[in-house]
Amino acid sequence: MTGLSEHRRALALATALIVIALGLALRFYGLGLGLPVFLVKYGGSILWATMVYMLLAALLPLMSFRQIGGLALAVAVIVEASRLVHTPWLDSFRLTLAGALLLGRIFSLWNIVAYAIGILIGIAIDRIAMRSPRPNSTAKDAANL
Repeated sequence: MTGLSEHRRALALATALIVIALGLALRFYGLGLGLPVFLVKYGGSILWATMVYMLLAALLPLMSFRQIGGLALAVAVIVEASRLVHTPWLDSFRLTLAGALLLGRIFSLWNIVAYAIGILIGIAIDRIAMRSPRPNSTAKDAANL
C-alpha cells in the first residue's frame, strides 16, 4: 500500500470516529438541547451516511471518490430497503439500540435523500483531506496531491 493510501485510510478512520461521536451525541442529546426533531432525525441519517462513506474509504483507499460514493449509496439504499423486510429476528434486532442505529426501523424515501447528502459531505471531506499535505511529506509530495 502506498503512503498516500495509508494517509487516506488513517484520515478516513479518524473522520469516521468523529462522525460516529457526533451522531451518537445528536441521537442522545439533540432533543434535550432543544434541537428540532427534523434536525435530529435527518441529521442522524446524514451523519450515518457520512460514516458509511468514510469507513468504505478506509477499507478501499485506492478507489476513487466516485466509486466509494456509489458504493456508499448502494449500501445506504440496501439498508433502507431492508426496512421493508420483516422477520421476527430482524424486527427484534431493530428494537435494540444497535439495531436502531445500524438499520433503523421505518422505511422513508427522505432518508435516502439524507444519505445522499451525507455521502456528498463525505466526498467533500475526503477530497479536502487528500489535498492537504501529509505529515513528514516533502513539497514535491504535496504538489503531487
